[in-house]
Amino acid sequence: MKGKLLWSIFWALVGVFVVEMGIIFIGVPIFGRLAATSLSSAIFGITVALFGLGVVGLGIALLVLAARAKVGRRLKGFLLLTGASATGVLVFAVLHNLVYALLINFFGFGADFDEPVFFIMATMICPLAFLVGVVGSVVLGFKKSLSRSQ
Repeated sequence: MKGKLLWSIFWALVGVFVVEMGIIFIGVPIFGRLAATSLSSAIFGITVALFGLGVVGLGIALLVLAARAKVGRRLKGFLLLTGASATGVLVFAVLHNLVYALLINFFGFGADFDEPVFFIMATMICPLAFLVGVVGSVVLGFKKSLSRSQ
C-alpha cells in the first residue's frame, strides 16, 4: 500500500507542479496584461496561492513518504530531491519577498536594488532540480518495475 501511495503522491505532485509553473510563467504575464478588474485579479491570485499550497503539501507528503520508504538509495534520493525542490519554490519565493521588504524598511533600498539569490533559487534552481528528481525517479522506478516483471 505504501508504494502505491508514494507513487500516487509523486504523480499528483508532478501534475500540480506543472500546472503551477504554467500559471506562473505563462499565465501571469498574459493575465497581467488582460486583468480588467480587481476581482479577477483577486481570483487569479487565490488560484495561484491554492496551487502553490497544493505543491507544498504534496511536496512535504512526498518527503515524508520517501524518507520512510524501503526503496533503493538512489531512488530515495531522487524522490527526496523531487519533494524538496517542489517545496523549495514557494519557500524561496517567500524568502525573496521577505528579504526585499526588510531591505526596503530597514536600509532604505528602493527600486535600485532587489534580492537576487532567493529569486534565482525559486525560479531556476528549484524547477531544474524538480525536473532532475522526476526524471531520475521515473527512470529508476520504471527500471525496478521491469526487473520485477521478469
